[in-house]
Amino acid sequence: MKKVEAVIRHFKLDDVKNALSEQGVFGMTVIEVSGYGRQKGHTETYRGTEYAVDFVPKKKIEIVCSDGNLQKVIDTILRTAQTGQIGDGKIFVTNLEDSIRIRTGETGEDAI
Repeated sequence: MKKVEAVIRHFKLDDVKNALSEQGVFGMTVIEVSGYGRQKGHTETYRGTEYAVDFVPKKKIEIVCSDGNLQKVIDTILRTAQTGQIGDGKIFVTNLEDSIRIRTGETGEDAI
């Protein structure tokens, strides 16, 4: 099993969710996050005064999938979340040792 964490632009969330649903991936957790990478934030003007915004708002999606579905999940996120501009985000993949469904006690891939 793998855990895929994708940090994406906030306005791409619905597109990514719908594309993953079309691929048969239904479970995900979404978290509102903020941060910066190479773009190092941006500046905004409010009432004639320029402000530096160091942390850019993003959405973080967490998906647990089988090893067999991993590439499909990654490809779908890449295709859907990409704008071609700096700040499109990142995808992180980690190994999961186990998962347990609290309601039934199922473990492993049966729990996802």
